[in-house]
Amino acid sequence: MTTTPPPTLIVNARLVNEGREFDGDLRIADGLIVEIGSGLSARAGETVVDAAGRRLLPGMIDDQVHFREPGMEYKADIATESAAAVAGGLTSFMDMPNTNPPTLDAAALEDKYRRAAGRAWGNYGFYMGASNDNLEAIRAIDPRATPGLKVFMGASTGNMLVDNPDTLDAIFRDAPTPIITHCEDTPTIDALLADYKARYGDDIPAECHPDIRSREACIKSTRLAIGLARQHGTRLHVLHISTADELALFEPGPLVRADGSRKRITAETCVHFLRFDRADYARLGHLIKCNPAIKDAGDREALVAALADDVIDVLATDHAPHTLEEKGRPYTGAPSGLPLVQYALLASLELVHEGKLTTAQVVQKFAHAPAQLFDVAGRGFLREGHAADLVLVDDTPTTVRREDVLSKCGWSPFEGMTFHARIGAVWVNGALAWDGSQLVGTPNGQRLAFDR
Repeated sequence: MTTTPPPTLIVNARLVNEGREFDGDLRIADGLIVEIGSGLSARAGETVVDAAGRRLLPGMIDDQVHFREPGMEYKADIATESAAAVAGGLTSFMDMPNTNPPTLDAAALEDKYRRAAGRAWGNYGFYMGASNDNLEAIRAIDPRATPGLKVFMGASTGNMLVDNPDTLDAIFRDAPTPIITHCEDTPTIDALLADYKARYGDDIPAECHPDIRSREACIKSTRLAIGLARQHGTRLHVLHISTADELALFEPGPLVRADGSRKRITAETCVHFLRFDRADYARLGHLIKCNPAIKDAGDREALVAALADDVIDVLATDHAPHTLEEKGRPYTGAPSGLPLVQYALLASLELVHEGKLTTAQVVQKFAHAPAQLFDVAGRGFLREGHAADLVLVDDTPTTVRREDVLSKCGWSPFEGMTFHARIGAVWVNGALAWDGSQLVGTPNGQRLAFDR
């Protein structure tokens, strides 16, 4: 049973919302933002927080996480990973279907919502997944039950690689929700992997990963997805763009146009593609092995520019934790993915410090755009009547230390890095959940509602 959080008044904040930064105050009651203004006076029973000029952002909405539950709880679960997310200012998450068992029908989807209730520190949504043989379950999706349908058009675990052309065509024609795609061409990757195994055996050097999960594999698959979406008028969101080459395939401009219409085909990139490049494999090895692969410095620079230019619409994490033991295996046995949620916002704000993005642009890509793209009701903005999911950012340094990592896997690729900002406080549905140094209270996440 959820309890109503106490009313709170945040004063002297630097609010960042919808392209603007402005000084003001914000009042929370019954879990909602009820007033935004200046010179607001405290009412009886309110907790007053003096922001002292610090930035106040809407809670981030991460449209791509792998919290590993059910089936892989030894390395992550909904409780631990949502705690890490909230500590990092990510107050809502959308979790992927490649669990064990995979989320391929309505029953599996509702099982994940039951697991999250009362345990998730942030608000939660779960994707349905596509396979070569669940077309009827896809057609029967309730659009209000899930942010979208995930289609792996590249390699995945279990039964979730959709490589039957007729099935793909039917999915793009009939899916009642946005389609979310992982785009890498499996035959291209398999041929390259065979070449490298012939040369090195199983112990392929980590720096070969972007040559095996190649840019050609990405481009070929992304072109296929976009072609199907154009043919059928599908709402398509292509995840984790990793190459400069793919950017020319997407339409520049705002996600929501002046006339209120929205782009039908959108793109996302991830924090690790903005902070790492090929040179980092020598230091981090399999710790930054992920699919698609982190590629060249030129790709990293192009992706940052594409965010600024509204070619890429959404910034996310693709948080995908594995244990250090797993990551220490030879190349062919070391799984792909890295834990990111706890430090993703701070890593993104480094781009502001470097003069490459504004705070308002980070908020647009990490909060407003996911809310708009997935029709999330009442979240993602500092607006009266919206849920009080809020992040207070201090301009004081944070050095990432292994002992501070809250993800169950217990490590971060950012260890040893010092960011110029710190997460000072986080509210979820109006309740203080992170006080700048530790989690507060009990999990207060709610099921995301999709206004469709």
